[in-house]
Amino acid sequence: MPKAPLKPPATYEAALEELEQLVGMIESGQLPLEQLLTGYQRGAELLTFCRDKLQAVENQIKVLDEGALKPWTPE
Repeated sequence: MPKAPLKPPATYEAALEELEQLVGMIESGQLPLEQLLTGYQRGAELLTFCRDKLQAVENQIKVLDEGALKPWTPE
């Protein structure tokens, strides 16, 4: 019986935190093969979620800046 897909994270920050935890577990080399594959698949889902959120924010910034992105400089 296949497992039900995990729910998408509530926020970008939650997705990033879960992704960082997954990477740590995968890099540890301690996961059995099946859990490794499941972790990799979840990581791919989280990465897509994060990329989509970042793209949405970038699109909103473009609209706010009237289509012209301004270079960002850290303060």
